[in-house]
Amino acid sequence: MEAITLLLWLFDTLLGLGLLWLAWSALACPDLFRAIVLFVAFGLLLTLAWVRLDAPDVALAEAAIGAGLTGALLMAALAQLQHIRIVAAQGDAAQPPIDNASNDQPKINEGKGEER
Repeated sequence: MEAITLLLWLFDTLLGLGLLWLAWSALACPDLFRAIVLFVAFGLLLTLAWVRLDAPDVALAEAAIGAGLTGALLMAALAQLQHIRIVAAQGDAAQPPIDNASNDQPKINEGKGEER
């Protein structure tokens, strides 16, 4: 019985240290993709910690929302950010010029509030 308690204590210690390491690694990582992957791994390890604390409802919510949904949203945001960076790197040559003279919206006189 004492050996099982010692193993559980060792497992909990390693779990806590792993959580601290993953949290620090995700926050200190300069590469956004790697930081997101570390964040998802942190959420999955935290799910295991909630199971060890006998809170399966919180563990299920952490797995679904913390690791799954949030990780997917962060990946989508990263993909959008990379798309914006690519468009910005191409410069204004890829965008057609905007012709304000052909705009059919009525112009408002700034001082009087009348349409021109």
